[in-house]
Amino acid sequence: MVIAVPKESYPGESRVALVPSFVEPLVKTGHRVMIEKDAGAASGYPDEQYIERGAGVVVDRRELIRTAEVVFLVRGPDARRDEGGFDISLLQERQLLIGFLNPLTAVETVKRLADRGVTALALELIPRISRAQSMDALSSMTSLAGYKAVVLAASELPKIFPLLMTAAGSLAPAKVFVIGAGVSGLQACATAKRMGALVKAYDVRPAVREQVESVGAAFVEFDLPDRQAQDGNGYATAQDEAFYTKQREEMARVVAESDVVIATAGIPGRPAPVLITEEMVRAMKPRSVIVDVVAEMGGNCTLTQPGKTVEAHGVTIMGPLNLPSTLAYHASQLLARNITTLFDHLTDGDGRLSLNLTEQITAEALVCHQGKLISPRVRAAAGLDSSGPQHAN
Repeated sequence: MVIAVPKESYPGESRVALVPSFVEPLVKTGHRVMIEKDAGAASGYPDEQYIERGAGVVVDRRELIRTAEVVFLVRGPDARRDEGGFDISLLQERQLLIGFLNPLTAVETVKRLADRGVTALALELIPRISRAQSMDALSSMTSLAGYKAVVLAASELPKIFPLLMTAAGSLAPAKVFVIGAGVSGLQACATAKRMGALVKAYDVRPAVREQVESVGAAFVEFDLPDRQAQDGNGYATAQDEAFYTKQREEMARVVAESDVVIATAGIPGRPAPVLITEEMVRAMKPRSVIVDVVAEMGGNCTLTQPGKTVEAHGVTIMGPLNLPSTLAYHASQLLARNITTLFDHLTDGDGRLSLNLTEQITAEALVCHQGKLISPRVRAAAGLDSSGPQHAN
């Protein structure tokens, strides 16, 4: 099969969907790998490295996509919004597309993919089960985001993280509070702990307490009503406003005593819940730092401005976007492993596409196939009957 890897067109996106070290195994399986010129340059992988591993380099993006049987992307084909969804118009019937497609919110995009007869799998929808861990790109990327959030906080905080004892006296360690103990939150906990901070973490799911403690953080418990806290995939579920109001009241004390707050609480396909109010920010110590990892989803802090660093009431509030892209070299390595493992899962021993629509990983990640929206979650988001596959229109 001809596999195309276009250069990412989303503003500020530096990652690439395939790195040179994963080209050779694909070629040995009988696939032909074609890379758009400079597709890996921004992440530190020049064209020469791809060529050395057996890939071809194509200058014409249109020709690359039109002649491919499989397309690997980091961000979905609606990224070129300034050109009216340029890439979608190039995709052909029966092509296989794998990438982050944002299918629960970019509903019109996935409908257009279905209309064109594209078979598309969304990396966001890979189920969190043991045998899918090597394909779980969302966890790979959020782990990097958790790490980078702590690095950003440490660079902005006018204190050091660890306890330091010197001839001039002792310096107390910084206090870090992590909201949300998913993959990014746990990585933030582990990174802050390695840097010497005193780390506390909270999650609406009491079941993650053991995981929080395993990375060296203290789990904070609040007096909240019992609710269904997570779905079948292990993600936190949305709660009503009364629950969030009570949660904010309980959380205010811990936020006020923290030097750094790393906010990572997000719900797939939903705006991030507002957990840090302006009153809570006002109560924090001067020069404290909040890093809102879910700024792209609206943010956990009511004062977050996505893509900006602002100061309010003496507190620095950072709303970084696409943190994994700032670590593009390693992020691309992880993504390439996730994508090629998923691709191998979808093909037979001879490298031919072989979709099993009853198998869990394929069934949950598959957004559209043969002109129909397949994923129940995506169909529900599109306002369609979620009991079975539906044509997009």
